[in-house]
Amino acid sequence: MDNAQMLVALGAILFVIGLLGAVVRRNLLIMLMCLELMLNGVNVELVTFSRMHGSTAGGVLVFLVFVVAAAELAIAIPIVLLLVRRKQTLDADAFKDLKG
Repeated sequence: MDNAQMLVALGAILFVIGLLGAVVRRNLLIMLMCLELMLNGVNVELVTFSRMHGSTAGGVLVFLVFVVAAAELAIAIPIVLLLVRRKQTLDADAFKDLKG
């Protein structure tokens, strides 16, 4: 197994672990961390495929994903903190009454 195959497998494993964590866990902070893990798995895949094809497009996309992830965290963390102040819990099921 060469390096590219190992990196593709690593990216897929990171994505699947993040997906399972986001679906199974009910803690809001754990769910956010799992979403970041999924993004990192995608980043590994993008860099690997970009390197395999000799292109720089994957690196540019990874940079854009990092910018979006930073913006997501900058918005999501304060929202989670406000929700925790309101309900005194991190359990996602406690916030079902907020549906519009």
